[in-house]
Amino acid sequence: MATLVKPADPAARRRTLGPQVPLEGDDGLYTQAWFPICMSSDIAPGEVKGYPFLGGRVIAFRGEDGVAQVTSAYCAHLGADLSIGRVVGNQVQCPYHLWEFDRAGSCRKTGCGDPAPARASLFAFPTLEKHGLIWAFNGDEPHYDLPDWPFPEENLLVQTQEFPVPMAIDPWMICAQTPDIQHIRLLHKFTEMPGGIGTNIEWTDHSMFYQLDGLWGGRHMNVRGGIIGTSIFFQTGTLDGRWFGFLAAFGLPAPRQSRMFSVFAGERTDDDAEVRAFLDQCHQFETAIAMEDSAIGLTIHFKVGSLTRADATLARYLDMVRRWPRAHPSAEFID
Repeated sequence: MATLVKPADPAARRRTLGPQVPLEGDDGLYTQAWFPICMSSDIAPGEVKGYPFLGGRVIAFRGEDGVAQVTSAYCAHLGADLSIGRVVGNQVQCPYHLWEFDRAGSCRKTGCGDPAPARASLFAFPTLEKHGLIWAFNGDEPHYDLPDWPFPEENLLVQTQEFPVPMAIDPWMICAQTPDIQHIRLLHKFTEMPGGIGTNIEWTDHSMFYQLDGLWGGRHMNVRGGIIGTSIFFQTGTLDGRWFGFLAAFGLPAPRQSRMFSVFAGERTDDDAEVRAFLDQCHQFETAIAMEDSAIGLTIHFKVGSLTRADATLARYLDMVRRWPRAHPSAEFID
């Protein structure tokens, strides 16, 4: 016999929503944050390549002096794509009429010999090369720094790679999993150790960090991890008593797209091969944890609804992102 299941009382079935977080690209604006564009190894001296960014297109090029720069991709003359041009000295040359632009985006030379128009320029993003990645800041002036490892770079062996599959959600949504402390206990099922999970939380105007001391997959991880900006997960600590560092960086090719990179660091010894093997273990360990979130990330329709007391840390992070500065100064250059 069929059973009729009656819907809830109409007055009680209204969906309760909290204050929402603006999505990347809403009103044509994006969070003013550091985003990875590509790996350092992708751009050799004298090379230029094009990449999607903020719903438009940019180039990364490396001068003969080895310094990398990210600029808008389209020539200020007629809009030719500079990614099919070439690098001349420390400038990028358009393939169409041979105009040349320096790292500040200024036109320095025209192919026909006419004076370079004073207002002919590219948008030059604040650019840094760090942790094996080339980063661009969405804005005119960065308002926070990229993180450092707690040891000198020369004492570390660092491995950087790109995750081959992009995700169809904004970077800050991936980052929001870190302050969602109850999901670490409930979905990932960490066994809590004396240091606790989600303890000693520290906040700044652009970051949050906490302690995680727990067992997962038969291994003991005791780390301090957190989120920097809207696009970086940063963690340092030990796996089974041995120090490692882990950075996950999320690029923003377009609204609702994340391009993911991972960076692992370990202390150098007289056996680089053994250190690399350990970092491979760390990578496999962190990837296995992240894969438990993959089905959620691939299907979620992120919307802030009814939160509870256990969501206090997540709620504060969402409020930080909600109030985050947004802009798109490169819009007319990269579209």
